[in-house]
Amino acid sequence: MPDVAELPLIGAAALRARAAARVLRTLPTDVKDAALAAMADALVERTDEVLAANALDVEAAVAEGTPASTVDRLRLDPARVAGVAAALRELVALPDPVGDVVRGSRLPNGLQLRQVRVPFGVVGIVYEARPNVTVDAAGLCLKSGNAALLRGSASAYRTNAALVAVLAEAGEKAGLPDGSVELLPADRASVGELLSARGHVDLVIPRGGASLIQRVVREAQVPVIETGVGNCHVYVDVSADAAMAEAVVLDSKTSRVSVCNSAETLLVHRDVAFLPRLLSALVDAGVTLHGDDAARAAHDAVVPATDEDWAAEYLSMDMAVRVVDDLPAALDHVARWSSGHTEAIVADSAAAIAAFTAGVDSAAVMVNASTRFTDGGEFGFGAEIGISTQKLHARGPLGLPELTSTTYVVTGSGHTR
Repeated sequence: MPDVAELPLIGAAALRARAAARVLRTLPTDVKDAALAAMADALVERTDEVLAANALDVEAAVAEGTPASTVDRLRLDPARVAGVAAALRELVALPDPVGDVVRGSRLPNGLQLRQVRVPFGVVGIVYEARPNVTVDAAGLCLKSGNAALLRGSASAYRTNAALVAVLAEAGEKAGLPDGSVELLPADRASVGELLSARGHVDLVIPRGGASLIQRVVREAQVPVIETGVGNCHVYVDVSADAAMAEAVVLDSKTSRVSVCNSAETLLVHRDVAFLPRLLSALVDAGVTLHGDDAARAAHDAVVPATDEDWAAEYLSMDMAVRVVDDLPAALDHVARWSSGHTEAIVADSAAAIAAFTAGVDSAAVMVNASTRFTDGGEFGFGAEIGISTQKLHARGPLGLPELTSTTYVVTGSGHTR
């Protein structure tokens, strides 16, 4: 474990968070819920304060030539502040996972065994220019009994500082310990310290682009849950209904292109007769198609694809298209290029559906449904901190239960071994 002197940027915050975590793990649900409600009320009451800080961040981002899409994610307005406050109130209505019994039994020797959900302790979140993540992460960590160390981007630092000040003050007035939510400095060195703070930080979750996530995964000395990158595929089987395929593919690609559950590659069985119609629908919707020779032969708007296209998480109105000989060929493509996020099949054949769902190795598989449904809210889990694309400790949408670990509680009556 590094000494806090080796963590000059985050050491003090980590110590406060560690002390807070010991209190948070035993707080009753009603205290946590009251704090969440107080935080939501405070955000609404102090909207002007938050927006003033945000205006400075937005002004600086525009002056630096930041892409419009990034500026839009950074910008807050009264409706967006009200939205993040509402998200905190929604957490109040969700079940508290702490104390849930995952499994239990009475052993042959009479011991009572229970596996019980407990908080991780101190959770670090590293994320980019989305101020709403500041509030979401703080709320999720609080409800699951964890202290939060938040490291947002430099471009949103003033906004994040204002948000954390509101959250921390309201939370402490409602009974939370000092250090329950801390904002870390927004520089590269603070990330390095966070990732090396083994013994002070129990878990780090990166939420952002591929380069951020890969840095965290490569450098972390503390446990990490890898999230986010979504090279998602939709496979249209020869048995698919044309209208259904068009609806699913269009929604998967075009309903919102800047998110990780947006489809980036379309795979189509070579005997699908409606391929030209399907490609025309995408082109008419404004999608630029990057395809193989067979896709280009089916529609003259398709431009040549390269390996970079098969690997791409475009996050734009672009889509790669490959015509495959059969379902096994589609599975081979997915195995080679998928990021393990979400894959979808459009098919009427029960055999094809069974082979696809068994054959892909991703966090979520959609059958005759859009990839855009991979989301904690859509799954009925409530809020989420991200989508895990790894296999340990959690996979798929990371909701409240996924922000806990477990402890075995074994009760006897003087048992000895």
